[in-house]
Amino acid sequence: MHDPAPRDLDVERNVSLREFNTFGLPAVASALVRITCDADVRRLLADPELGRRPKLVLGGGSNLVLTRDVPHVVLKVEVRGRRVVEVRDDAVVVEAGAGENWHEFVAWTLDEGLPGLENLALIPGTVGAAPVQNIGAYGLELADRFESLDAVDLVTGRSVTLDAAACRFGYRDSVFKHEGFGGLAGKSLITRVRLRLPRPWRPVLGYLDLERKMQETGVSSPDARTIFDWVCAIRRAKLPDPAQLGNAGSFFKNPVVTAEQCRDIIGRDPHVVHYVLPDGRCKLAAGWLIDACGWKGKSIGRAGVYDKQALVLVNRGGASGAEVVTLARAIQESVYGRFGIRLEPEPVVV
Repeated sequence: MHDPAPRDLDVERNVSLREFNTFGLPAVASALVRITCDADVRRLLADPELGRRPKLVLGGGSNLVLTRDVPHVVLKVEVRGRRVVEVRDDAVVVEAGAGENWHEFVAWTLDEGLPGLENLALIPGTVGAAPVQNIGAYGLELADRFESLDAVDLVTGRSVTLDAAACRFGYRDSVFKHEGFGGLAGKSLITRVRLRLPRPWRPVLGYLDLERKMQETGVSSPDARTIFDWVCAIRRAKLPDPAQLGNAGSFFKNPVVTAEQCRDIIGRDPHVVHYVLPDGRCKLAAGWLIDACGWKGKSIGRAGVYDKQALVLVNRGGASGAEVVTLARAIQESVYGRFGIRLEPEPVVV
């Protein structure tokens, strides 16, 4: 994929970001530049005024809490394109531009007869944001399907390709979320992502909600399209549509504790929802912990906890980023007070 012919840098000034974040929080960017290719980044870096200013990379805005106006240059990633890169005996490698909608990309792979991403259906956001967050749902993480990505260095303008090891994936984590030495937060902009879809395809079904669907429907060996439809139905039942009710999906990570800590919590709260991980540690359901502290449906100002899923914080209309952060901190204190566990937020707070 070659960069198009040179063109002038398109800079928008004093842009409202309310439409560009799924929480619908008010904030103004002093400058916004739309990035459609690697060369756009290089043009920005060469600009005498904007090149040296701090930058904020913006995808679908589904993992963002804006608490103030943004002095950074906002880079709105709009790199498009979807294609099959390589067909191997053991896998098919597909590629998408970082500005593509994630869910539409998952649907496209199935339309092309390429299963493997169906468990990650309906996750909001863009393809470029998926590796930053190492998105995951229903027993699958992006890291399980990752091949490589292209990014542009926001200091030098050089294009680089990173493999899984270089991305340092963890639970809802990657090198792109870490600042300081070795971290790439704020230092690079992802332009394209490649994913490896295994052949032969095998369903990933070891998740409670999917097991329930199998029992309800009597379908014991669902195909990829069926799993895709199930995941969409489960997510729609649990999560509000950001177009109707502003939110950033799951607000807190599910905490991981030692087997001993888990036994201690089960001793006090036998109903705690937990999953045993392969290394013996336990992942606790953050939504259950928040619900147990009585937060479901409650509000602070115009920010609230969704009444169907305590893991989701919502904008009840006209909420500020400060109200969302105040609510999140109150929940963290509650859960720590009762369970001795510190919940970590998933979204980036700006």
